[in-house]
Amino acid sequence: MTLQPAARGFTLIEAAVVVAIMGIVLAVGLPSMSDWLLGRKALAAAVFYQDGFTLARNTAIAHNSHSRLVLTENAANGKMDWRVDICFPTSGTPCNDATGGWSTAAAAADGDPDPNPVFRSITRSAQAMPGESDLAQAVSPSGATEVYFTPLGWVDTAVAPHLARIDMAPSLTRAHAFTPLAVVLTLAGIASICDPAAAAHDVRGCPP
Repeated sequence: MTLQPAARGFTLIEAAVVVAIMGIVLAVGLPSMSDWLLGRKALAAAVFYQDGFTLARNTAIAHNSHSRLVLTENAANGKMDWRVDICFPTSGTPCNDATGGWSTAAAAADGDPDPNPVFRSITRSAQAMPGESDLAQAVSPSGATEVYFTPLGWVDTAVAPHLARIDMAPSLTRAHAFTPLAVVLTLAGIASICDPAAAAHDVRGCPP
């Protein structure tokens, strides 16, 4: 009977080399993975606001009403939640009046011609977004938190300043983690996600 040689295990030196190589791989790979994940979250944030603009525009068209998108600060992470309201103007309560006739989360808009009004203001929370230590957010014009839409879906320029752009960029502590993004709203009411650094002729660039 032929005896098989005993299986040889790792020596201490070989095990140490393997551990060292794994450490190098993790040290290189984890920051890259972390940056990639933050970039995906920034894109999700841009889609979140694009959806808000689009819903506000489509709601105005669908109800033949005025609508607005309103941003409010999320207390948990400092990012901006959004809300979509509608309004049916009258001579006494014009829809550019912040207090007149607008729908709420609990009640339909005043003067809704639908005999069974079902629309209530729609809200979405930004609580799942990264905090200020990872993701910086800015609006244009500075301080703008609302944009109003006409029944045709165009931006109502009579109400100013109107929110026209939301930028997402890495925070100072996460610089270069991902390429900055912007959500830009045209006067026609169309919201698009774009690259603020792209050249003017680049399809990824932001509309003027």
